[in-house]
Amino acid sequence: MTALTAPTPTATPSPAPAPHLLRWLIRLHRPALYIWGALLVVTTATLLWLGGPLTDDAAAAWREYRACSPQPELCPYEQDAIIRYKDVYNYATIVVLAIPFLVAAWAGASLIGRELENGTDRLAWTQSVSPAHWLAAKLAAPAVLVTAGTGLLVLLHHLAWSASKGKIDTAKPWHDSLTFFAGGPVTVALALTGLLVGALAGLVLRRSLAGLGAGAVAVAGLWFAVWQALPYLWPAETRISSLQEGPALVGDEVRYGLLTTSGERIADPNCGGTFIPVCRPVMERLDAAAYYTDFHPASHYWPLQLTATAVVLVVAAAATLIAFRLVRRRTG
Repeated sequence: MTALTAPTPTATPSPAPAPHLLRWLIRLHRPALYIWGALLVVTTATLLWLGGPLTDDAAAAWREYRACSPQPELCPYEQDAIIRYKDVYNYATIVVLAIPFLVAAWAGASLIGRELENGTDRLAWTQSVSPAHWLAAKLAAPAVLVTAGTGLLVLLHHLAWSASKGKIDTAKPWHDSLTFFAGGPVTVALALTGLLVGALAGLVLRRSLAGLGAGAVAVAGLWFAVWQALPYLWPAETRISSLQEGPALVGDEVRYGLLTTSGERIADPNCGGTFIPVCRPVMERLDAAAYYTDFHPASHYWPLQLTATAVVLVVAAAATLIAFRLVRRRTG
């Protein structure tokens, strides 16, 4: 008998190799990468200048001003150094706070919206790249760059602000809203969330201009919500003051009012303390016994920062989950 020769199995063509998504992403968004790098370099240099020479010059001017008491206006001091410090601080703070809005607008318009509008997303999917893999690659590299870059600027801003404490009389307090956000991790979380929310807006609207506007508006709404909720994210402390003293002005005030003799909290009629004669009958009629003030001391700085950051990161996680589910539902 003749031995049967087993047929040679036909080689199945292997799928085309997937493109190097990171290299493709860098090539596609090279202008945005250059702008991001330039923004980091210029802002970093400004913050280093602010926390170093500008702070030293302004502190020296304030020492000269205080040494001329009781008539400092008649003594020479470097007023320009004080004004220069204030201007640069305000501009640098605005730039740091603008990053989440810029990132959200770019993610909604250029990163996602423009590709869906032009159909280049489906071209990538035909090159052995799954839609989920495509979206993960689109988000991963920008997320690393945004987090690292924003974290650097936030750290430098916090150090520059810390260098002025006790040296510059017009330095912002820790609970100043812009200073609080620009110098803490909550802004890093907002920038990362801006990337993810902007990408989600681009996926939903599939238009670059609409994604740009929706991403920026979403970050603005989130920032406003966190700002409004911030005083209530951590338990406040309470200080009691007499009717003669008036409400205690300490730390970041949450609320204040009057305490009755029974311990009930009521609104302050804003008449003033009992040292004002016309206010004494008002306090007696209200059965007021003292003032109360709920406030956050400086020791609550980091608890408030970390709690707000956690809240924002929950929104980021939700936006990521919705984005991947949306892509899966559209592509099967």
